[in-house]
Formats: sequence, structure tokens, C-alpha cells
Amino acid sequence: MYAPQEDTELLAGALVEEPVPPGADVLDVGTGSGALAVTAARRGSRVTAVDVSWRAVCATRLNALRAGVPVRVRQGNLFDPVRGRSFDLILANPPYVPAPDGRGRPRGAARAWDAGGDGRLVLDRICREAPALLRPGGVVLLVQSALSGPEQTLGRLRTAGMKAAVTRRRRIAFGPVLRDREVWLRERGLLPAADNEEELVVVRAELPV
Repeated sequence: MYAPQEDTELLAGALVEEPVPPGADVLDVGTGSGALAVTAARRGSRVTAVDVSWRAVCATRLNALRAGVPVRVRQGNLFDPVRGRSFDLILANPPYVPAPDGRGRPRGAARAWDAGGDGRLVLDRICREAPALLRPGGVVLLVQSALSGPEQTLGRLRTAGMKAAVTRRRRIAFGPVLRDREVWLRERGLLPAADNEEELVVVRAELPV
């Protein structure tokens, strides 16, 4: 499980500003500690939180209990536990950090950040699968790094028939993961030589009514 970071805070800000009516069905996929799920539940939404990690599932249940809000928590891979259901809002803070080739699929704690050579291992699945789980007028809010191709995210969501745009940006200092692979990222051309900060973005995509 990965403790909440600046990306969670950025996405939480977008969630607070999203006009979600009370009783809306919200899915928090890759919930981690459940911070976003709890925020949505405090607004009166009916929240389902999913994570592949049992530690994250347990942490989310505990944090929802401490906050005194109901959150349905399920263990599973991305959307697998909620097939056949539909939602008004899907929240996603997926793994998005590019990882050196040869590491294979991430294991253990690295599942929270490693996302293949281009950082899109999970992002592409979200873009492909999330629209089918939305009700008309439903919204996807996701956060990612500029290193993992926000324009690709926008393009894939638009191809799926959604109206998509970047609604928030924030530049932050490199964390330990990026510092560890900074040389590799620069060699790959994913990180410009003069860039000493990472940019995070929130993408909002809406399914037409």
C-alpha cells in the first residue's frame, strides 16, 4: 500500500469541485489508503473502492470506519470486481511511473507506481474500460504524470466518445522513485534535460448524455 501523496491531494481537489449529487454511485479504483473514497462518501455518495492489494483493502475499510462513513471495499484487479455495474463518477489514481524494461509486471509495493516502459500499463486499460461502466453524463477523474502521456489519455478517451480535458496541473519535486530512475528517464527522452520537477495533471472526461 502507498500512503497518499501530492497526486491524491490534487485529485481530491478536483473531486471536491465536481458537482456530484447526493446518492451518486462513485467508484474509486486503485483506492490505496481509501482517502478519495472517504472524501466522496463524506459528500453523501455511495462509494465502492477497489484495490488489487489486500493491505490496501484492509486500510480502506479501517479508514472508512474511523471516518464514520460507509464504503464498500472490494479486492481485485481494476474493474474486475464491479463488472455489470454502472457509476456516475469513476476516480482513478493509477500507477503511472515509467519503469525500465526487463522488470516485468510490478510486484509488491512497486505495483503502486511502476507502469511499464511508457507508464501506461494501467492508464490504457482505464481509458479502454472505464467508459462502459459510466452512466450517461458520467465522469472519469484521473491523475497522472506528464511523463506518461496525458495527450494519449485525452486521445483515447475522446476516441471512446468522451469529452476530455486536463483540468488541473501541479509541479512537484522529484520523489524517491523518480530520483532513483532520473538518469534512465533522461536517456529515454521522457524527462527533458532542463526539467527538475515532475508535472502532475488531472484529466476529466465526461460521457455525453
